[in-house]
Amino acid sequence: MIAALFSHSPPGLTTAYVPGFLLGLSLIVAIGAQNAFVLRQGLRREHVFLISLTCALSDALLITLGVAGFAVVSKMLPWVEPLLRYGGAAFLFLYGLRSFAVALRSDAALMPSQETAGPVGKALATCLALTWLNPHVYLDTVVFLGSISTGYGESQAIFGFGAVTASFVFFFSLGYGARLLRPLFARPSAWRVLEAGVGVVMWTIAASLLWA
Repeated sequence: MIAALFSHSPPGLTTAYVPGFLLGLSLIVAIGAQNAFVLRQGLRREHVFLISLTCALSDALLITLGVAGFAVVSKMLPWVEPLLRYGGAAFLFLYGLRSFAVALRSDAALMPSQETAGPVGKALATCLALTWLNPHVYLDTVVFLGSISTGYGESQAIFGFGAVTASFVFFFSLGYGARLLRPLFARPSAWRVLEAGVGVVMWTIAASLLWA
């Protein structure tokens, strides 16, 4: 995809790359389960680079599959959609339940002396689950972006590269930009509100999957 980007003339950058970047950004900028987790990790400064990179690379892989024509495969295997939907809804419900429990009993706050990160394996596993068990991710990246990219003909790869770039820019900006909010989250009440908000997001997405 990178080679294709530089093999085309400069006009392709504006007619395909920019639309791909803007469309990709618009699809991931909304608050969701994955974004809420990246924000939380950024606030705690826990494995921010690894989590941001994992999300961006996952998006890049899915977008590449979509642009390469994976949307056709999803139509050939209709059982994939309900499997992802119900499995993702179950995971999001359990994660939301955990967030509500934390919101009710937590008195945590960000203190300068409390900088010990949690287990990297647990954080990575949660990140991968929130990414790959969410059917909306497949609909946005594989199906939607994949189908839109077909309208760009020879510049299809440039369009896809623009969307991939948007994912890297967004997730690293969210992960590292979250530290600007650290003074606010020095208060336990702010963390309880955040955890409750994460729970609402998780359950809302889970409900939308079940009643779609």
